[in-house]
Amino acid sequence: MKKLLIPFVFVTMILLMDSCTAGRKVPYFQNIDEISLAASKGHYEARIMPKDQLIITVSGVMDPRVVSHYNLSVSHTMGTSGSLSSSGGSMIGYLVDNDGYINFPRIGRIRVSGLTRTECEKMIADKVKMDLADSENPVVTVRISSYHVTVIGEIGSRVLPVSTEQMSIIDAIAACGDLGLQGMRDNILLIREDATGQKHHVRLNMNDANIFNSPYYYLQQNDIIYVQPNKVKAKNAALGSSTSMWFTSIGIVTSLAGLMVNILKD
Repeated sequence: MKKLLIPFVFVTMILLMDSCTAGRKVPYFQNIDEISLAASKGHYEARIMPKDQLIITVSGVMDPRVVSHYNLSVSHTMGTSGSLSSSGGSMIGYLVDNDGYINFPRIGRIRVSGLTRTECEKMIADKVKMDLADSENPVVTVRISSYHVTVIGEIGSRVLPVSTEQMSIIDAIAACGDLGLQGMRDNILLIREDATGQKHHVRLNMNDANIFNSPYYYLQQNDIIYVQPNKVKAKNAALGSSTSMWFTSIGIVTSLAGLMVNILKD
């Protein structure tokens, strides 16, 4: 009887040790009381990238008609009868080309890639002002309307629009409903594309509070986040697939055996 108990106790101890190890990987920011967050100081501001869609408006002058030709909009719509009708319409976006340029009315081709929104607003305002009276002080507003990040894996699959042009890795996880117990917290994959189109990747550890000091804490437009399944989920998936295959194989063999028996009886 004692000999039979030894393997049972051994297996139970292994399972308990494995569950304790897995439990230690669940809480976020485990060392936050032991590190400095001084490096995280500062506000994030996105930089314009090729293929970004920009909405740019010019205002702030005494006569709005003076700057109307800077504000591209859909001014005509097709009616039900097939005729064109005038309307205020919506703003037309400027697509940043692969070289980082846009074509702006009356100014021409200007490079905006690499600029922050504030820097782009100032540059365009200075160029517009050269075309206006000295007493006019144009106000330019720039917005990246296409800003989004993509999340896949053990957190669901979602494309998250970012209207504020600022989203952290924590914001993205929270927007998807948080990480389940089957998602790896210490090995989250972030794939990022730079202004030249080159892809880069980095691994993020949400158990480590140094994530707040990471240059990857704030997500850049078009970032891809992949949450991998933990070992338990991966093993269960493999076991489930293998078990299903075995049952299918056994079923086929049993059917063939039964068929052969019936043939031989005849």
